[in-house]
Amino acid sequence: MSKVRADSSESARFRGSPFSFLCLTLMRLLYHLWLSAPSRKVRLFLAEKELEFDLKVEKIWERRTEFLAMNPAGDVPVLIEPDGTTLTDSQVICEYLDEVFGADQSLIGTGPLQRAETRRLCTWFDRKFGREVTDNLVGEKLMKRFLKLGEPHAPSIRAGHANIHYHLDYIGYLTERRRWLAGSDFSLADIAAAAHISTVDYLGDVPWDEHKEAKDWYARVKSRPSMREILTDLIPGAPPPKYYANPDFYTRRYDHSHVR
Repeated sequence: MSKVRADSSESARFRGSPFSFLCLTLMRLLYHLWLSAPSRKVRLFLAEKELEFDLKVEKIWERRTEFLAMNPAGDVPVLIEPDGTTLTDSQVICEYLDEVFGADQSLIGTGPLQRAETRRLCTWFDRKFGREVTDNLVGEKLMKRFLKLGEPHAPSIRAGHANIHYHLDYIGYLTERRRWLAGSDFSLADIAAAAHISTVDYLGDVPWDEHKEAKDWYARVKSRPSMREILTDLIPGAPPPKYYANPDFYTRRYDHSHVR
């Protein structure tokens, strides 16, 4: 099981000391945002690989000079490896980690066709689902407020609510034919899908009652140890639905005190 440490923990104690650089290179560091689907994708991947890492929230709307020097695109995730290597883009980061640490169990696949299918579905969720659903719901309802981009665009939100049914139907179609999205094994495709869906579900915008197969698949994903940290994220002033962290979707109480 991976050990995730908060961004204000060990490394902060040494900041400004002669040993700060040494300290920062001892632990993998991931710059992220709570409801950034690409960030969650990397967090889930690291947890599945049982790789230790620190988390640091990066408020990308502040456009920090130091952060832009690491990633001129100005977005998250950004992963700093213990040797100082800087990696950006969720798919690039996951591919790198799988190549370096995937000898025993690859999360992308062991053969050309399996890897191709996993990558196809990653593209589907990162691009198509992201554009048609995540951007229209999480982007409009939440990120616009942080980025100070004006009021939510009601037609975009309506489009997101309409589009999500097609994607949940597609998940149902896949899981009727396979155990997991890309095949018989849990893979980066499931991680990419769960990363996006979990952000939308935080807002209570996933119509689970209308999509039993997708709900059953997501319940299995939520039951994995790698999801525990993700599901305890809490944005101050914007709590998730009561069922959000529970694999069985019941609304019993859950401890959301662990905040990243």
